[in-house]
Parts: sequence; structure tokens; C-alpha cells
Amino acid sequence: MFSTDWDMKKEKITATVCELPNETEPFIAAWQELVTHVGKHQSDVVVLPEMPFAPWVASIRDFDPAVWASAIALHDEWLPRLTGFGRATVLGTRPVTKDERRLNEAFAWQVERGYQATHYKYYLPDEPDFWEATWYERGEKRFEATETAHGTMGFLICTELWFTEHARTYGRQGAQLIICSRSTEAPTTEKWIMGGRAAAVMSGAYCLSSNRSGIDARGHAWGGHGWIIEPDQGGVIGATSAKQPFLTLEIDLSESEQAKIRYPRYVDE
Repeated sequence: MFSTDWDMKKEKITATVCELPNETEPFIAAWQELVTHVGKHQSDVVVLPEMPFAPWVASIRDFDPAVWASAIALHDEWLPRLTGFGRATVLGTRPVTKDERRLNEAFAWQVERGYQATHYKYYLPDEPDFWEATWYERGEKRFEATETAHGTMGFLICTELWFTEHARTYGRQGAQLIICSRSTEAPTTEKWIMGGRAAAVMSGAYCLSSNRSGIDARGHAWGGHGWIIEPDQGGVIGATSAKQPFLTLEIDLSESEQAKIRYPRYVDE
């Protein structure tokens, strides 16, 4: 985790969520459009989907070292392109191998500080199209808020959203944003939005999510629907769609501070 000594943080920030294709060629085209969108809106925060820079590795039942190595290489290749987002804080996840352990690593990136690892995914499904426990290991069970130039943030990577106690923990740590980078399929979209709303209410933080989208080469339909959810009542204030794959809204971080002193956040454990 990391801390900062920024003295002048903005209460109101512009946050961008997105849905991006799984397949390489449409991803490249969508990425250029996202860079243009972020530049136009001067976004302070950009949330990316889970492991966005390679086709989803965990769709394959059996672990393949070559596929894993390729996914790492693609993320290594694409991460320097985050400079295209200017001074935004960029949030996402990537595959890594550390001390011979394969992990799903959440990160925060900013031009002044570069890449910072913030969290390792702990809760891993293992079922058709999502053989995650086969492909990589759990990280440590640590859910610690990260302070950035654009707010205090906590990661709940995809499946972690359903372990709701951690949303409350992040809220108690002062998180203003809950970041949920996802790789979720189309039939489950409404369920995931419900989870995002619960995380916002439990933490008193805005919940921001980005996801994969479209139909991939296997015919698998990804769910899309990035979202921004407000911190008090858990209302969805904006969501992406196939026609509008990028969404940028101004959000007031002081609303998160106010939400934390209201029900149910103030109730003692």
C-alpha cells in the first residue's frame, strides 16, 4: 500500500468508467476512443476492467503457462500507454508472477508516481469461463484503503464485491471510492449492479466499476455496464452501455464524508 503527501486535494473530481472489448483488435480501437474521451473530459480518475490488456485467460479450463506469459507481456506492453490519460489516477488490475506465485494485482497509476500495487485478489471462483483459482493464487487477505491524489480508495476486484464486510471495512478506513474492476458476463448484470449498490451503502463511498463487453471469439457475452453509484442511498447515477461505452461524471467526495455519519454507517459493530 502507499500513502501520499499531496496538500491540495479536490473535493469535486471527474471520474470515468468504461466497458472495453475482450478481443484484441476491437480493444485497440476502443482504447483510442477512451483516451480521446478522457482528454476531452479532463478526467481525474479512470477505472479500467479487470486484467484489461489481454483476452480473459481464466476462460480456459487448464492452466497454460504460455497463455499466462502472454497475458503478462501484453500488460507490460500496454501499461506505459497510461500516460495518454495525462494526470489522471488510473485504476485496474493485471496478472503478475511474484516469488513464483501467480496473482491478480490491483494497481493505482499516476504520472508523478508511476505504478503502485495496492491489493491482490483474494476471493477466486473456479467454474466454467471463470477458472480463476486454477490460473492464479489468492493474495493475502488484506483490504487496506489506498490514498491517492484524487481521493482515498479501496479495491473490491470482481468476486470480492460479494464479501460485503470488506466494503464496510473500507468505509471505516475513510475510503471515498470503492473500485470494482470486473470481468462479468451478460446474464448477471443486474445482480452485479445490486452488489455495487450494497457496497456503496455499506461503505458510504462511491462505487465505481468497469467491465469487459461484447461477444468474444468463443461466443461468450460479456456484461459491460460500468457504473458510478452514489454513497448514501446507493443510487446508480450513471452506467455505460454498448452505445455509450464511456461515462464521465463529476462527483463530490465530501458527499462520502457526509454519508459516513448517516445510517447505517454510524452503527457500531
